[in-house]
Amino acid sequence: MSQTIAADCVVLIHYTVKNDADEVVDSTAGRAGFSYLHGHKNIVDGLEAALQGASAGAEIAVTLAPKDAYGEHNGIAPQSVKRREIPKQVRVEPGNQFVVPSSNGKGVPVWITAVKGGRVTVDTNHPLAGKTLTFEVNVVSVRAASSEEIAHGHAHGPHGHHQ
Repeated sequence: MSQTIAADCVVLIHYTVKNDADEVVDSTAGRAGFSYLHGHKNIVDGLEAALQGASAGAEIAVTLAPKDAYGEHNGIAPQSVKRREIPKQVRVEPGNQFVVPSSNGKGVPVWITAVKGGRVTVDTNHPLAGKTLTFEVNVVSVRAASSEEIAHGHAHGPHGHHQ
């Protein structure tokens, strides 16, 4: 009997994510798949809930409202900043994400949406925020997480390396 997905399991999945127009917005097709530590907020809440109790071989399709996926838009408009204000280690190209320090010490994730000359447009909304999304998932494997993975809060790759 195969293990079912529950808290503190490492789950390997293949997925395709589609928007309301049935367009693919993300997929593991042609890649090795995606491993995550279940119950540790490593994937969107609605998908984690839909996968709870499934086992290897399960095929699950679930449509999630924005609140259960990447959230609603936060009401903050994208901002244009000078390129030199972007941290030097960040590759400045649309789609890349980095964290800006904040007064609460947690940092704020931002996504680069455009680059034009010496200006970079950044947005604090996830690119899929405000969108209803359909996740088509194939569960490849489920295993108990190591104590190290649980302590770190994420799945590790082969030989204990972080994915």
